[in-house]
Amino acid sequence: MRFNDDRDWFFQKRFGMFVHWGLYAIHGLHEQEQQRFDVPSDEYHKLINQFNPTAFDPDTWLDLAETAGMEYLVFTTKHHDGFCMWNTALTDFNVMNTPYNQDIAGQLATACARRNVPLEFYYSVVDWHHAAYPNLGRHHEIVTDSAHHDMTRYMEFLKGQIRELCRNYGTVHGIWWDMNVPDHRDPSVTAMIRELQPAAVINNRGFDDGDYSTPERDFDPDAANPDARAFQRPTEACQSVGVNSWGFRKNEDYFSITHLMRAIDSALARGGNYLLNVGPDAQGRIPPESTALLTAIGNWYHKVKEAFCPPAPGLVEDTSILTTRDDSATYVHCPAGLTSSTLSLYPITNPPQSAILLNTGTPVEVTLEPVIYQRPLGKHVRLRNIPVDTLNDTVPIFKLIF
Repeated sequence: MRFNDDRDWFFQKRFGMFVHWGLYAIHGLHEQEQQRFDVPSDEYHKLINQFNPTAFDPDTWLDLAETAGMEYLVFTTKHHDGFCMWNTALTDFNVMNTPYNQDIAGQLATACARRNVPLEFYYSVVDWHHAAYPNLGRHHEIVTDSAHHDMTRYMEFLKGQIRELCRNYGTVHGIWWDMNVPDHRDPSVTAMIRELQPAAVINNRGFDDGDYSTPERDFDPDAANPDARAFQRPTEACQSVGVNSWGFRKNEDYFSITHLMRAIDSALARGGNYLLNVGPDAQGRIPPESTALLTAIGNWYHKVKEAFCPPAPGLVEDTSILTTRDDSATYVHCPAGLTSSTLSLYPITNPPQSAILLNTGTPVEVTLEPVIYQRPLGKHVRLRNIPVDTLNDTVPIFKLIF
């Protein structure tokens, strides 16, 4: 899959860092603190007087992303609370009116440009602060005075903010929409972004179908089809390291390293991208638990990254196995793990010249023979004497040279 224009960076840099950060980091409850904890708007807005992340260093974030193997970054410029993390002229509810008084998005854009890391801007359509947004109490909404609701006026505000983000921060590699709850359609928004930022990919949560799909939190759009071992449309799965939240949460629970590695492998081996989120604390520091998770993922990812080449679905019958292939090798992915020391690659009958466990670089025995309990299948390639009990905490990937 290709766009055949400047957006094709998206198919080359496929593992990204998602960052949810805003006023909600101060209390460390949830990125939707205002709604989920029934905080009155006047009280929540007072947090603007406390936001002073003096430990924020964009290079520290990018260092961690590099350690994990991540090659692009998506940053929340405005979440549902309406607070803006850049120097916007269109609302006073922004980072320049905090004690910190510095443009967060601008610093991040400068660091990303210097290090050649594509940067996308997340922007929530839902806005709990702007009076014109029609907050009716639907999902991800609060309830505000309907006398002030005016979707046309709100869209003028939204377009003005997107115009600022596209004009003031160098090359923008994407606009990552979220929560178009009114399902408002407006192709002029995409047209404006295309004109101002031709390298920007646009997801499918905005005002049209966008460039790619965004399954979230382990949702698999092809779960009902066990034979769907390659995405049919550009796709970016997204997940947070935290079980309960995307923003910083003091009392967070975390996914296991193995669970996240399996999800990453499943998405990338099927031709998609993967966006993994962390939530910095109120000082701008990524929590140690998140840092440890990303570091461990990087230890695996850097060893097996070459296997995330184009999908080659259908090479083996077993639907728990995914296969990818480039000009030099075929890769066998086992995101569900292994159940024994042998792996059947039926119906492959041409034995490879060599096979290695990519995780460790060690050779794997290859045989061509019928399996006793599967004799009707005839002879087919099997990988044998795999050190299965040492691979329970990782995603095994095998490299075959034919």
